[in-house]
Amino acid sequence: MLVRTTGLADFERDVRSGKFQQFLAIATAFFALVAGGEAFFEHLRGSFCQWVMWTPVWLSPIVAATSVGAALDRNVARTVLPLTSAAAIVDGLLGFYHHLNTVQEMPGGIRGNFWYNFTAGPPLFAPLLFCAVSLMGLTASAARREGS
Repeated sequence: MLVRTTGLADFERDVRSGKFQQFLAIATAFFALVAGGEAFFEHLRGSFCQWVMWTPVWLSPIVAATSVGAALDRNVARTVLPLTSAAAIVDGLLGFYHHLNTVQEMPGGIRGNFWYNFTAGPPLFAPLLFCAVSLMGLTASAARREGS
C-alpha cells in the first residue's frame, strides 16, 4: 500500500524550493495593484485634495514591480521587496491615521455621529488592506529559498 505524504511535507518542500515565496510574491503583486486601483478611485472621488492621497497610488505599482522581481530573482526578494513592503506598511498606517482623523473632524466626530460618519466618511479599513498586502510582501521576502 502506498502512502502519499501531503500537508506539512509538501509545504516544507515548496518553501525550500522557492515555490511558496514565488506564489506569495505574485499574489502580493496582484493585490498591490488591486489595492492601489481602489485607492486611486476612492481618492479621485475625494479629488486628491491632499498630496498624501497620492502615496498609495505611487507605491502600489512599485510594490507590484518589486514583487514580480522577487518571484523571478531571489536577490530582489531578499533586498528590495522588504524595503518597498515596509514603506507601504508605513504608508498604510499613515493612511489609517488620516482616515480616522477625517472621520473625527466630521460633524459629531466618532462618538456623536459614529454610524453616519463611518459610512459616509473615508473608508477606515482600506489603508489597513494596503498594510495587509504589504505584510504579505514581507512574508514573501522572509520565506527564503534554499541557497539564499
